[in-house]
Amino acid sequence: MLAPGRLAMEANRASLPKRAGGVKTSLTDKKLQEGVHPRIMRPKKIILCVDDNEQELSVLKFMLATNGYRVISACNGQDAIGIFAETPVDLVLADFAMPQMNGCQLVERLKQIAAHVPMILLGDPQKMGGEMHSADALLAKKNCSPQELLERIKVMSARKRGPRKGSQRMAPVVELAVAS
Repeated sequence: MLAPGRLAMEANRASLPKRAGGVKTSLTDKKLQEGVHPRIMRPKKIILCVDDNEQELSVLKFMLATNGYRVISACNGQDAIGIFAETPVDLVLADFAMPQMNGCQLVERLKQIAAHVPMILLGDPQKMGGEMHSADALLAKKNCSPQELLERIKVMSARKRGPRKGSQRMAPVVELAVAS
């Protein structure tokens, strides 16, 4: 006598159609035989996150990764420029207040490399307010909800704004001091 769980498996197996040779086929096998392919997933959007605060960077990475994005992170502007020059990125998310190179300066440098990539600056609107920015969006870091940030990222990364991935990028301009 078969156990109750085993009995259910046998009943399921009996309901499957047979392949040539008497082997039972699954629904996926049947769809492949009919020419219907399983859904092929689109590649994940790649987001470069830049923040000098590692705890905030970790929270951002987790939130974006759990929502289907591939996240590359940098702790300062110089690292971000190096990563951006070598890696095709769909969107840049940068903190405004960073030492050495603030978010606005970073965005200006990145726009020189690939102007078509959307860039979002996160920070205090009081500190960012009086300046001109190259960023495509400015969001208040403290007042912006995770849902609002995700929606803005979704909209901005979906825009077809320029060359596709794999297209040629300008090499980053290295500025050297001139000795006099």
